[in-house]
Amino acid sequence: MSSIIYPRSPRETMDGWMYLPRYIDKIRLHLAGKLHADYQENLGKGFDGMWLKYAGVTHEQMIEVVKNSVTDGEVCDWVRRNVKKSPAEKAAHTKDMLNRPPANDAEAVARLKMRKEQCGAGSRDDIKCFVDVIDVDEKRL
Repeated sequence: MSSIIYPRSPRETMDGWMYLPRYIDKIRLHLAGKLHADYQENLGKGFDGMWLKYAGVTHEQMIEVVKNSVTDGEVCDWVRRNVKKSPAEKAAHTKDMLNRPPANDAEAVARLKMRKEQCGAGSRDDIKCFVDVIDVDEKRL
């Protein structure tokens, strides 16, 4: 049996933000000492960092918000009050996530190919972005 507690899919949304529920899960797991080692290096970086940049908040702010909340609703309320982004800006974030790697980034395309192979999806043409790889790796696709 796996000792990994998977965070929610990167496709999950909250207040129009794709990925936010996953980031909250990762923070909660980290605070409880249950975030698997595979996730620790990129906590607050990678897609977490991408969300933070689009939202205009810091990782430290989000840790405090999650630490001081019991429910996702409380985090969502904080985001609604403090992250003033338009639906178009949130949609741009979603589009950016679903278009990773960019076709013109040979290094990232090679990394996607490697990650697909690592999770047993090397021959799957339907796996086109890193979000797909995450869902395959965590047994959702």
